Amino acid sequence: MGGGSSKILDPEEVAEISAETGFSAKQIHRLYNRYTTLDRSKAGYLKRQDFLLIPELAINPLGDRIINEFFKGGEELNFREFMQKVARFRKPNSSGVTEYNNREAKLRFLFGMYDLDVDNRISRSELLSVLQMMVGASVTMEQINRIGERTMAEADVDGDGYITYDEFKAAVESVDIENKMSIHFLD
Repeated sequence: MGGGSSKILDPEEVAEISAETGFSAKQIHRLYNRYTTLDRSKAGYLKRQDFLLIPELAINPLGDRIINEFFKGGEELNFREFMQKVARFRKPNSSGVTEYNNREAKLRFLFGMYDLDVDNRISRSELLSVLQMMVGASVTMEQINRIGERTMAEADVDGDGYITYDEFKAAVESVDIENKMSIHFLD
């Protein structure tokens, strides 16, 4: 499926993707149509620049960070990989929770948004950079620094100047990540 630009989904692959991601066959077909629309070069895979054609990502201050998380580990995304990444945003429902939309997967994705240098920890500088991306010019740098200081003081439990994944996970323990990091996909 990822090697060429096939137009018809194999029913067996649809069943496998459904089992992996929790998406219905109808949702998979809808997302496949979106995928092939984004694949303007008809290469059978997506590249970073294809994602920049998504208006919601292009205008999102964190669009680049989201795209980086989609392409972590490679420069191309075949359809199955695309579905696995998109599944991170599927709300747990009667189809159940999968390895791609469980709390841990969502937290790892979110942590990666802050871990700009991919060293498995969030520095004060990284935290401030992401905060600045999120609020833009609507908040002064002084306010961003105060928010960053307060966040580091609360989350950096061992006081080493970094927020590890475990510290991050503990800091957002009471946040309803499963629903807040979800998109409603039409049937």
